[in-house]
Parts: sequence; structure tokens; C-alpha cells
Amino acid sequence: MVPVGACLGLSAVLFAIGMVGFLGRRNIILMLVSVEIMLNAVNVSLAAFSHRLQDPRGQILALFVIAVAAAEAAVGLGLVLALSRHRAGVNVENLTELKW
Repeated sequence: MVPVGACLGLSAVLFAIGMVGFLGRRNIILMLVSVEIMLNAVNVSLAAFSHRLQDPRGQILALFVIAVAAAEAAVGLGLVLALSRHRAGVNVENLTELKW
């Protein structure tokens, strides 16, 4: 049996990788991948606590998070595809039309 501390350590490392990837990149596709990594880190911690507490609600919530992440990825990639048809690249720095 894997201890909860190891699962939380893995979750923290995954979340940190996702946060650094999100804050350090300017490509929208890589930013979406980083958000998915952070959501998976949350799923690992939910599953670990659910197993520790012998309560299936955490695992059910993790399934809902996976469903929301899939919908977010589909909508995000659709927006990126529509954006790339009108622009040369998908860098965040090129998107200045919505600034104040």
C-alpha cells in the first residue's frame, strides 16, 4: 500500500510542474496542457484522501473533474483552432485586441 504522503508529494510535484508550465509559456496549447497537468494533480490528491478515509466521494469527484477537464480541453482547443485560422500563431503576446 502506498502511503498518503507519497501520493500528496506526487500531487504537489505535478501541480508545481503545471504551474511553472502555465506561467512560463506563451503558447496557448502548452498552457492548456499545463492546466490539465494541474487538474490531474488534484485528482491524485482526491483519490489518495478518498482511499485513506475509505469514502468513495473523493473518487467520484475525481471522475467529475476528469469530465470537466475533457470539456475544457475540447472547448479550449476549438478556440485555439478558430484563433489560428485568423492569426499567424497561437502565442498569448499576439492577442492584444481584448486589452483595455
